[in-house]
Amino acid sequence: MNFKSELRSMVSTDHSSIRDVYFDAITSKKDSLYNQAQIQAWASLAWLPGILDRPLQEGEGWVITENNEIAAFAVLHPLNRLSLLYCRQSSARRGYATALLKKLESEARKSGQIQLITEASFFSFPLLLKYGWVKHSSETIYIAGIAFERFKMIKSLIH
Repeated sequence: MNFKSELRSMVSTDHSSIRDVYFDAITSKKDSLYNQAQIQAWASLAWLPGILDRPLQEGEGWVITENNEIAAFAVLHPLNRLSLLYCRQSSARRGYATALLKKLESEARKSGQIQLITEASFFSFPLLLKYGWVKHSSETIYIAGIAFERFKMIKSLIH
């Protein structure tokens, strides 16, 4: 199958589709590293008022469209923090997360950032390690009373 993809800046009319991608990325994992209660709690954040609003409205974001539909997205919020990086399951393994990661690192450098920080899930942790991010620490957070372990990570943007 031939896919036509495009990387572009996120616009406000993308927000609903981005929420769909977020939900799909979490709920469609077949070999999930999370149990069903964790998946349900995490995925529910896509639709709760206020949870994704600030990063989407105030953040600097990019999307990759595939045949004119959003397949993946990434958001910096604030400009020194990787806030969101998600890919629709049907578009996985096409290099979209890598392309978005490189784009946001480049844009952060252009804006004068010397490092990026993030809180990585078990899903994104291996990708970030592969591209030079370093684990700073682990932490446990709670979503709807359900515990999640995640990793605080840092990426130096100085070469």
